[in-house]
Amino acid sequence: MVAGLQVADAVVRYGPVTAVDRVSLEVAPGEVVALLGASGSGKSSLLRAVAGLEPLAAGAVRWDGEDLAGVPVHRRGFVVMFQDGQLFPHLSVAANVGYALDGRPRAERDARVADLLDLVGLPGYGPRPVTALSGGQAQRVALARSLAAEPRLLLLDEPLSALDRGLREHLGAVLDETLRATGIPTLYVTHDQDEAFAIADRVAVLSGGRLLQVAEPSVLWRHPAGREVASFLGYGPFLDPAQAASLGLPGADGVVGVGPDGLVADPAGTPCPVLEVRARRGGAEVTVALPDGQAARVRSRELPGHHEAPRQLAVRLDPDGCVVLADPVSV
Repeated sequence: MVAGLQVADAVVRYGPVTAVDRVSLEVAPGEVVALLGASGSGKSSLLRAVAGLEPLAAGAVRWDGEDLAGVPVHRRGFVVMFQDGQLFPHLSVAANVGYALDGRPRAERDARVADLLDLVGLPGYGPRPVTALSGGQAQRVALARSLAAEPRLLLLDEPLSALDRGLREHLGAVLDETLRATGIPTLYVTHDQDEAFAIADRVAVLSGGRLLQVAEPSVLWRHPAGREVASFLGYGPFLDPAQAASLGLPGADGVVGVGPDGLVADPAGTPCPVLEVRARRGGAEVTVALPDGQAARVRSRELPGHHEAPRQLAVRLDPDGCVVLADPVSV
């Protein structure tokens, strides 16, 4: 018997619009799978279908091989945590976390709440009103409340997207540690690639309701399944083998995707006209015109003055920053 979550050829429609188009996916016991995609890619619709909040037009959602088509939301044993956390503003932190523990002996409930608050890094916060919490603290309380129910599957829908970058990175680490500590299988929706790569065991890339690729983060980055995945991950421009060879990367047997660090400044490289120079932390980002006319960016640790931008920059491709795709040679 297959353990955990199985989604088979799932289709979700809103009227004439197909939001999820025959997606098949599994989440094994203890595994964290991220659904990664831009707005409108279908990732939240898929999560809601797994939860039972959206009906399937076709396909199936199964748990341990059991079809959940006739199982209502509250009997699936899944917990959904949305972007805003949806805490009860009239209850304390402890009362929010312990909401799912109603009916248990008070001592047992209090001990469980204390353990969960400690797990998410908020020991002693139980008596506080949730209205006095920061955004990051509120999300941690929402996570603790989700875990209190001891779900067999945790569904997280953009849980950190409303927070600023620094806080997202910090809470991402907290979330990763918490999920590893509990071992609860998790389906994690996000549009943030760094977040997905940091937290997930496997990343599923969606676009237009279609599942493009599922892989471990390192495999996804080094071996994107095609140009659409590579472009979404930040690769580009794309060069044919002859163009790549002219920039110092010979022998490619397919289209070469240039990553964020795939083009480097090198005095022995190919001189290219400079189109733009933008200041960045720790240096500059220089946009050059490649020999085929495509624009490409080069990261530089040197930060030229406003009147010192070079007219040309010699560049070459760095093999470690590029990928060779299995697409046809033509670009």
